[in-house]
Amino acid sequence: MGSYLARRFLLLVPTVFFITVLVFLLVRFIPGDVVDLMVAEMGSEGSTVNLEYTVDQLNHQLGLNIPAHIQYVTWIKNVFRGDFGNSLWTGKSITQELLATLPISLELGGIAVILGLVFSLPIALFSAMRQETLGDYAGRTISILAISLPALWIGTMAVVYPSIWWHWTPAIEYIPLHKDVWGNLVQFVLPAAILGMGLAGSTMRMTRTMLLEVLRQDYIRTAWSKGLKEMIIVKRHALKNAFVPILTIIGNQLPVLIGGSVILEQIFGLPGMGRYLITALNTRDYPIISAINLVMAGFVLVINIIIDILYVYLDPRIKYD
Repeated sequence: MGSYLARRFLLLVPTVFFITVLVFLLVRFIPGDVVDLMVAEMGSEGSTVNLEYTVDQLNHQLGLNIPAHIQYVTWIKNVFRGDFGNSLWTGKSITQELLATLPISLELGGIAVILGLVFSLPIALFSAMRQETLGDYAGRTISILAISLPALWIGTMAVVYPSIWWHWTPAIEYIPLHKDVWGNLVQFVLPAAILGMGLAGSTMRMTRTMLLEVLRQDYIRTAWSKGLKEMIIVKRHALKNAFVPILTIIGNQLPVLIGGSVILEQIFGLPGMGRYLITALNTRDYPIISAINLVMAGFVLVINIIIDILYVYLDPRIKYD
């Protein structure tokens, strides 16, 4: 395991390099230029500007007149020091902004994962243990609905209908955890439940499929012949062996849950990283876009290594050395 982890961490070096190059360059190919947006905003405010002079001045002020490779070298040096630079529009430190928005997205994604697993695993276990029964059909229907219903529509309906029927709407202003723990949790439960629906649906289907496959194995029949109870067989023998592909699905969805909650953060007024990214995309704030994409790529790399380690714990037959 030690040599395997050493190789994985060594491979992270070229991987991170290519990620930083792609992140830095691709955002600059987004249609529209930040300088053009700034000039357009100046014109909309009624100020008379010399277009050519203003564009050159802004490019020089923002450091965009420097060759791209020099900009990249300067940016990556600052990143390795923990400094993602400043916003092109506000001049605020991006590192400080990420430290403020990232915990909100992590909390939303973490609660979504917990709710999704708490909801999906018991239904999947029951569905596999009672195959082809009415409960199995109901569980499979629920999983398909959870996968099919879009979070945008569910989130909008969760805000609109309660306000019409019961004159209740979710909190519009973000409630910090350190100020009101209960109020914060109440505010996050509804969007986290909606966000976790997709994870719950796919986890239900995969768990049921893998359990059915494992329950047909010879060692499970041996456990039955010894007179062990059904729940003991499922918990001790079947579930752990069936959980390797399930863990893969959960691991692949974790970065999406943490950083892909853009729509729900907008609907429920949560100032998380997804909402921060949308604002940066609309204003072509290159340093913010690059920083958020780099953070998300880091999450993916770390989560993949953690999943590989958990594989060994779940299945001792897996050997990396």
